Amino acid sequence: MKPIAVITGANGFLGRYLCRHWARKGYEIVAIARNREGWSGDGMFLPWDGKSSGPWELALEGAAVVVNLAGRSVDCRYDENNRREILESRVDSTCAIARAIRQCKKPPALWMNASTATLYRHAEDAPQDEWSGEPGEGFSVGVARAWEEAFFREVTPAATRKIALRTGIVMANEKRSAFDVMTRIARVGLGGSQGGGQQRVSWIHMEDWLAALDFLVGNPLVDGVFNLTAPEAPTNRKFQQLLREAVAMPIGLPATKGMVKLGAWMLRTEAELVLKSRWVKPLRLEQEGFRWRYRTPEAMIADLLTRRGVEAFFATPARRAMGARVWATAT
Repeated sequence: MKPIAVITGANGFLGRYLCRHWARKGYEIVAIARNREGWSGDGMFLPWDGKSSGPWELALEGAAVVVNLAGRSVDCRYDENNRREILESRVDSTCAIARAIRQCKKPPALWMNASTATLYRHAEDAPQDEWSGEPGEGFSVGVARAWEEAFFREVTPAATRKIALRTGIVMANEKRSAFDVMTRIARVGLGGSQGGGQQRVSWIHMEDWLAALDFLVGNPLVDGVFNLTAPEAPTNRKFQQLLREAVAMPIGLPATKGMVKLGAWMLRTEAELVLKSRWVKPLRLEQEGFRWRYRTPEAMIADLLTRRGVEAFFATPARRAMGARVWATAT
């Protein structure tokens, strides 16, 4: 029998890629989400509301791995209603999965729960790792702490290994993704430093994010918290420069903090997503022997410019086009 992988939040950005990746690796996929929109179509789909009991719970019985990626998008304004939904969607889904696991006669071997590298303090002086990193302050940090506290507080059978995934910005070339937005800004000459440009950008290529989950599944003795980022976290100024060079745009107008906040307000999102410095070190992955395929932003950018969308991402990578060819053929 094929091993069963249960993915909640399966119709989101990360869930879509994970469903396709594990289906290609031979897993029996059970995709769980509020609706089918955004789902990759791999495996069997089951609906849920993110908090209540239901038929979806039966899918966890004997599963090889459960990955919870459910949570309202943070790409919005942090008004009172959105703040509540962001927090509750993460905590409620985590608690619901814990209840379902406790009911299993044969509980899942591994439960991985999404978390975020935003938990760490605003860091421009030193990288933050799993052992010595310090939590920051503010709404996003509070959400991250409540999320992880619910995950580790909820009692589950000893047979179920638990790992929290403190993930940085996952890069894949898909419409409305972080990579898509940043490259579009760079192409029109607005890709200068933002808010001073000294804040660090902790990122990870989608291919390495998927490989890291494979790595954790295959290492039965590890649990706890893992940072999922690339080893190199450039400054915002450097990252923007690399994007401009990749799309052959010599102009990059900078934006002050005030300009970033105004732009975020106009786009109905939060300036924190750009201005906060996230300098996160994936120390535990390094210690366990994980090997990144894309360690540097240069390699990541060059690869993703030729792989737009899920289908292109999982196809054999085409010959890489650079410079003006990329700009001319971009959609």
